[in-house]
Amino acid sequence: MAKFDLEIVLEFYANSWPTEEGVQDMCSWVRSQWIPFDADALSQFLGDPLVLEEGQQCEFSQRRNKADGFDEEAIAQLLCTPGHDFGRTAAGRRVRIMRTSMTTLTQRWMTLLLSNVLPSDHNSDLPLPKCQLVYVILTRMSVHVAQVIADAIYLFVGMAPTRHPLDPDKSNRALGFLALITGLCQSYGVPVTPSKVIRSLITRAFIEKYCTPRQAQGDAHQAADTPLPPRQADLAGSLGVERYLQHLVRQQAANHRRQVQIHKCLYRFSLSQQGQGSAPFACPTPEQFGAGVAWPGDWPDARAGEEPTGSPGEPDESHMDEGMTYLLDFLGGSGAT
Repeated sequence: MAKFDLEIVLEFYANSWPTEEGVQDMCSWVRSQWIPFDADALSQFLGDPLVLEEGQQCEFSQRRNKADGFDEEAIAQLLCTPGHDFGRTAAGRRVRIMRTSMTTLTQRWMTLLLSNVLPSDHNSDLPLPKCQLVYVILTRMSVHVAQVIADAIYLFVGMAPTRHPLDPDKSNRALGFLALITGLCQSYGVPVTPSKVIRSLITRAFIEKYCTPRQAQGDAHQAADTPLPPRQADLAGSLGVERYLQHLVRQQAANHRRQVQIHKCLYRFSLSQQGQGSAPFACPTPEQFGAGVAWPGDWPDARAGEEPTGSPGEPDESHMDEGMTYLLDFLGGSGAT
């Protein structure tokens, strides 16, 4: 469903409060009609994507109900780009992964989840529970999507309303499952008038535009605007990307050593001038110069005289193509719900 009925959605959420305290009612009263949104009702509406036996749980629920059900180190290795990890609290507890730390494939699934399964009013990071869900999907474990959506709707219904800081007449909380709720109510005979258009469909073009790591995207723009000089372009092509970067590291280290030598000459010249009773300027000592520069030290293979050893070749991106196919199959050409 490409559109939704805002009045129906608002009525659904307004009438979803529990009828009795302590009772977990998962239904709403819309236009004189009870609309259930428990896992069974949603599963039937979605075409029963996962059939479970009585009392059986999906693998995601089984792991989520265990204290040690998820290996957070394994999640970070799968979802993050090399060298990145979860954001942590002051006590060291992992809490979220920033979008700029995610792989392209993780960002694709994050976009899908935040549009269809676990709506959120921002997409700059992914909290740990949602990271666990992405991890389960990427490792091909079973997920009872209808149960996840039902729990998310029930949790949203129970949240206290908040006001927008700039406009008191507006809520500061974004509504979720707009098209799903419109379609669900329609399936129970509620007349709907879908007139509000949802966000763009999640297609391959959408993914390529919005799910590219931001740092890599910025580097691509910079590379397009400032092409390499001919000699550097030849080096990059002949050495391979990794060896070329090693070459640049050694160049930077050599430049630093040259700057240190220049400073030593200036410092000695200032000492000689002071000895003659003339001090045109105060040159810092080598120790002061080193403290001001805060040189982190040479990279292990950036010392003078060393040559790069071997070329690792181009990275194998076949798994990314497979992940793209899996994601688009899962989407089935659908957009946000």
